[in-house]
Amino acid sequence: MREGDGDDHPLTGDDVETGDTVRARADESSLKLRLLLQTNRLVVTAGLAGVVFVAFAGAGAVLTASFRTVAANTSVLDYLFSSMLGALITGVTLVVTINQLVLSQETGPLGDQHQRMSNAMDVRKYVADLIGGTPPADPSSFLAALVRQSRDRAEAFRDAVADATSEDLREETAVLTGDVIENAAVVDARLDGAQFGTFDVLSAALSFNYSWKVFHAERIDEEYDLTDDQRAVLDELRTALVMFAPAREHVKTLYFQWALVDLSRLIMYTAIPAIVVAGVGITFVGPDSFPGATLGVSNLLWAVSVGFTATVVPFLLLVSYILRIATVAKRTLAIGPLILRESER
Repeated sequence: MREGDGDDHPLTGDDVETGDTVRARADESSLKLRLLLQTNRLVVTAGLAGVVFVAFAGAGAVLTASFRTVAANTSVLDYLFSSMLGALITGVTLVVTINQLVLSQETGPLGDQHQRMSNAMDVRKYVADLIGGTPPADPSSFLAALVRQSRDRAEAFRDAVADATSEDLREETAVLTGDVIENAAVVDARLDGAQFGTFDVLSAALSFNYSWKVFHAERIDEEYDLTDDQRAVLDELRTALVMFAPAREHVKTLYFQWALVDLSRLIMYTAIPAIVVAGVGITFVGPDSFPGATLGVSNLLWAVSVGFTATVVPFLLLVSYILRIATVAKRTLAIGPLILRESER
């Protein structure tokens, strides 16, 4: 509080503290977040395919006395595979459209490209002044440089108020600077060697909770009577924290574009064999195909389950990638000290 305000109560650590990692800030299980964010998308797709296969085969074994009889008396096989063939062709067309939309952001007239370059160089010049040197070109190193600058300025602010007469100010400064220094050390270590294109860079960036730190710095500036030197050092810390925000958002945007291009390519790769499987199912698979049974289940049901699972793999790839992108987008909707979640108390 401002010294001499009387009835106001000073900020406490609980008032200004929240989790740094996505897991600590989210009221969700660690397993769920690991599947949504950390796990390789191909592994998630394989897991979803396994669930589809087991569910389809299990339903066929439990709900029908003889799947071969059902196939002989109905046109279920033709309907199943013909529907999947149409869905696949439509889905691939949609993916191509999405890919074109993503790539369209990278195309444009010369003037637009010049403006993009000018904006990028202006930001790099600003960051160069901020960190006192040439900004790294690698995204992980670029973010790490800003994180380290935040750490250094937090240490400088801690030293600036070490002799302050207000014990409350020293305590609140210790909470803020300790949080920045500890969080920066963890994120810097995670960014070290992280390669763009994987989720590692963005995952580490999401764990630097700059929003709450900016808010905390603003509260200290408002609630306490700082000297001009102390306020100048605090402003430098706040500037470093604020600059991390657009840098992270830029890296996030680049990752989204990268991931969508990868998704488009993978869907096209898997769509071709899926279309072949659907075509073979329509043309050659009938009630007399795959005679016999395995583990008490008709071999025809096993084959149809495999074929159906193969035809939904492109869709499962889409699900696995969009789940991660949507989760990240939800966690980073706001930029700056605007917290779109209930604070931990």
